[in-house]
Amino acid sequence: MCSCERETRVSGGPAVLWVGFPKDSLIWTGSGGEPKWWYPYPTLRCGFCPDCGSQLVSIADDSDMAMVTGFSLADQSGVEPLGHSFREHAVPWMHITLAPAPAPAPAPAPDPGPEARATRAGRCGGGAPAAAG
Repeated sequence: MCSCERETRVSGGPAVLWVGFPKDSLIWTGSGGEPKWWYPYPTLRCGFCPDCGSQLVSIADDSDMAMVTGFSLADQSGVEPLGHSFREHAVPWMHITLAPAPAPAPAPAPDPGPEARATRAGRCGGGAPAAAG
């Protein structure tokens, strides 16, 4: 969610709920087709419905994500706010309960290098040479 001055003025509400999707997965299916684009900053474009003017999406040039306004989605099931930007600017009567942060994915184990791999392979005894008696 975001309660910054720009978003609240554009939306006409106390906050905007953003839902992130990979940019390349976004397909425009509405009757108006692709949004009409506006560039509030040199590296940020915002898409609006060409029919009614509703803000639909915000895409930063350096991001792989497209941020879609949550309440413009036809299916809002499972959509819960995880964070609230500019919370200090939110109207005093608005109280948001944030969803728990998703658990981080476990980091892959670092590669131990070729020497450690060879040492581990030799421990099993399957291919290790035997000493002549």
